Amino acid sequence: MADREKVAHLLRRATFGPTAEEVDAAESKGPAATLDALFDPPAPDAGAGRTPPPRLGVVVNERSDRAEQIRTVGAWWLDRMVQADHQVHEKLTFFWHGHWATSADKVKSGPLMLNQQQTLYKTALGDFATMVHTMLRDPALIVWLDGQKNTVKAPNENLGRELMELFTLGVGNYTEQDVREGARALTGWTVDAKSGTATFNAKRHDDKPKTILGRTGNFDADGFADILLAQPVSPEFIARRLWLRYCSDAPIPPAALDRAKAQTTTAAMLRELLTADGHAELVKQPVEWLVGALRQLQIRPGDLNDAQRKQLAGGLTQLGQVPLRPPSVGGWPAGAAWLTTSATQARIRLAQALGARAPQPVIDRLTAVPPAQRPAALARLLVVDTFTDRTLAALTPAANDARRLLTLGLASPEYAVN
Repeated sequence: MADREKVAHLLRRATFGPTAEEVDAAESKGPAATLDALFDPPAPDAGAGRTPPPRLGVVVNERSDRAEQIRTVGAWWLDRMVQADHQVHEKLTFFWHGHWATSADKVKSGPLMLNQQQTLYKTALGDFATMVHTMLRDPALIVWLDGQKNTVKAPNENLGRELMELFTLGVGNYTEQDVREGARALTGWTVDAKSGTATFNAKRHDDKPKTILGRTGNFDADGFADILLAQPVSPEFIARRLWLRYCSDAPIPPAALDRAKAQTTTAAMLRELLTADGHAELVKQPVEWLVGALRQLQIRPGDLNDAQRKQLAGGLTQLGQVPLRPPSVGGWPAGAAWLTTSATQARIRLAQALGARAPQPVIDRLTAVPPAQRPAALARLLVVDTFTDRTLAALTPAANDARRLLTLGLASPEYAVN
């Protein structure tokens, strides 16, 4: 594999979607230096500075104001994903959103969802233990999994069960007794809807001894978390989740798993996986597909008018992946689940809108070369290694219409995968 293909592959996996200029710069640096730059970027992140979190006002009209605040947070986050310079950080934050999948459909609070997004951003690259302890105090997660209903008199097992099954250990690594005992450890947390804070009420907490995964003690939320984090399967579980989303839907090779689980931070674990053998073709998630296209076409969502932003949000709804609204606590699917007939049609409609809205400098890059060379110029623009003969047969007749050519490229099978 040539250096350009290597760095293009690395950038496609590590980021939401590289621009041609980013691939050019990476090619000149080489794969090793590119990897270093991805995980040790210069600070501060100018893109993050251009997209500060929104200030959400006081809710007056309970229903409409809450819905509008949630839409505001979602629109801001999409703009942030496009604008962020430290793409590894931004994509990992979205990965964690799918991992700790919490939906505004139940939380019904823009401030709580924004607070969770900021928590995920702050802890995304660091050690997983800090994230777990922090998330057990996250008001949105507590509401999402009924943690505020978990009291010594009426234990609720939702948060404890998902903490083990989906967040730290995986299926088969705990018992129903562990779920019941873990729920007792998590009792006592409440959420103040007005202030958006989670507080511990000792009177609601079960302070009697519990036995969890073979250990007995008067465990609280932190003690429960420490037990889970001490299990050897915990780092393996996280490594496998990262592998699935970043590298391949085939099982992780044992050597890659061993190297990854030995790392002390998520960033270091991801770095190991991105350089491991065994990568396979991955279908882009809808958010990844859209954010990559917006970056490559130099379209900033924050610069669009209300109707245009609603069109992007509607497109993600039709594609089945809306930030802040995962379908369940299990998060979003992966792989071929995104290649349904309806999803393909939705991608085509959104590709048409993006092609029509692409700024003139992007179009000029395609028309600067003769029509016969425009499919190749399109591949370079969209960071596609190569189009198949079948796709080229569809692109070639559109070569004289740059916007239609761009639309077809965005809707192509080659652009739908990494």
